[in-house]
Amino acid sequence: MRRIFFLARAEVLHVVRDRATLAQVLIVPIVQLLVLSNAATFEIRNTPTFVVDLDRTTVSRGLVDRFAASGHFQVTGASGSIDVANDALLRGDVTMVVTIPHDFEASLVRAGAAPVELSLNAEKGSAAGIVQSYATRIVTAYSAELAPPGAARPRIDVRTRSWYNPTLNYPHYMVPGILVFLVTLIGTLLTAQNIAREKELGTLEQLNVTPITRGQFIAGKLLPFWTLGLIDLTLGLVVGKLVFGIPIRGSVVLLFGVASVYLVVTLAIGLFISTLVETQQQAMFVTFFVMMIYLLMSGLFTPIDSMAPWVQVVSLANPVRHFVTISRAVLVKGAGLADVFRPLVTLVVFAVVALSLAIRQYSKRTV
Repeated sequence: MRRIFFLARAEVLHVVRDRATLAQVLIVPIVQLLVLSNAATFEIRNTPTFVVDLDRTTVSRGLVDRFAASGHFQVTGASGSIDVANDALLRGDVTMVVTIPHDFEASLVRAGAAPVELSLNAEKGSAAGIVQSYATRIVTAYSAELAPPGAARPRIDVRTRSWYNPTLNYPHYMVPGILVFLVTLIGTLLTAQNIAREKELGTLEQLNVTPITRGQFIAGKLLPFWTLGLIDLTLGLVVGKLVFGIPIRGSVVLLFGVASVYLVVTLAIGLFISTLVETQQQAMFVTFFVMMIYLLMSGLFTPIDSMAPWVQVVSLANPVRHFVTISRAVLVKGAGLADVFRPLVTLVVFAVVALSLAIRQYSKRTV
């Protein structure tokens, strides 16, 4: 333990004395949290919309006003030409074109129904589906307003209840996941550069001839960054609570207990990367490649359920997915140990495997 302590102490001194590294550990994650939590949201507002009103009646203008007043759409152009609207859609200037046909008001009065065409830029994938649902909701509500008083029409009384996040506040959903990703990024990147830095400085050979064992070496390298990871998580939770008002419904002790296990995983993976490369630049490139896989397959931005079946299976090997699930469950749902037991066990297995691989790979380098 004394050997591990002295090696860990040397790592702490290096971080404290290096102002750039210290800022990278403590300041950069907070800035990223503040930016990403506002940028990463599933809510779409002020969608640029082009209106082609071929009817030009009070009823058609009322529909356009409903779109403009909803907050989800911003009417950036209007014309009587469909070709002009299509050109704007092709250039990417607008996301949706609302086309109101001739005799729109007359058809409503005469037949009680009239078509409205919504042309969406489907290039934007799921965002187009969200925009379409907003637009459909506005049109449906407006048609209900136009129904004559006392007219007999079918009625479905829909009552919706949102569990866990009743206000549909997206930062409450995103911040717990972003916290996980930032802790992962800092922990993996710093540890991946660690042994590579020792190689560049020529101090690794000096450590190899000391009586320290390979397990003690890895533990001494891991312990300081494990502590810094928990500090980053603490700072992130404080900022999330004070700035974004994220709920903390579950046990903070449970969250930090899981984080302790998860940090062993991500730091061991960083050390494993560090043993594979020769320079810090190589370590940085490999780390960012791994982080992209982490990000895309974690369910942080794209729901796991919307992924292809084979991707869902492969994502089970992504430790970030499991900690994101636990973080959201504990903070937003108030989940207990029994509720997160399965992903926690998975993280424990990952920790054992990742740490063993890091030690084994380092042993190959020192035999």
